[in-house]
Amino acid sequence: MFMERLDKILASQGVGSRKEAGLLIRRGLVEVNGAAVSRPEEKADPERDAISVAGKPLRFQRHLYLMMNKPAGVVSASRDSREKTVVDLVPEALFRRDLFPAGRLDRDTTGLLILTDDGDFAHRMLSPKKHVYKLYEATVDGPVGTSEIEKFEAGVVLEDGTVCLPAKLTAAGGGSSFKALVEIREGKYHQVKKMFLAVGRRVLCLKRVRIGSLELDKTLKEGECRELTKEELALIFQGENRRFCEKKNSNGQI
Repeated sequence: MFMERLDKILASQGVGSRKEAGLLIRRGLVEVNGAAVSRPEEKADPERDAISVAGKPLRFQRHLYLMMNKPAGVVSASRDSREKTVVDLVPEALFRRDLFPAGRLDRDTTGLLILTDDGDFAHRMLSPKKHVYKLYEATVDGPVGTSEIEKFEAGVVLEDGTVCLPAKLTAAGGGSSFKALVEIREGKYHQVKKMFLAVGRRVLCLKRVRIGSLELDKTLKEGECRELTKEELALIFQGENRRFCEKKNSNGQI
């Protein structure tokens, strides 16, 4: 059994702060296995004991995993004193105090973003050594051909001398605009945009559409989010040891 303080359990599930949870307990609004408790320091096993708050069962989840369709103009951060963050967009029913974006998308980049309170999960997903590839759709200011594709596969050297890991670049057509798909397993600052600049192209619009084998839910409107299922979480790491290029460069850093 893994026993924890009752006020800590409630706070971890978004039932207010530790102080607010303590007040609920002292008011007799919290029950454990059908018996009212009155002290915040009392302990329970959240995964085995039946806990209720004001008559409503507490659905305990050790960690929360959300899929968001990130809109442009919002920063990938837990909090920011000047700008709206992706955590600010999470509805109250899904909010937890320790939520953070697992990896960052640029302020103007849109698409698939995972929010969680599980640091180990985020590290595993983001580490280049785990080979969890991320797929982006890019609109650029010129055509993408064999030269650009070969440079991405060899490992683009950025303007500051940083060497990127091999990446897969595919021309995607798009009528009057030039579109491309980019698949990488790193997450350097503005990496995709800088990679295109290094081969003479400028990114006009960028959207992440897949992480591992998990694709962005097309029914999610920009700014919306929902919980991931266990099956969807598994998709993130499906085929994480897959390599599309055998060439090796120095390890990237998230």
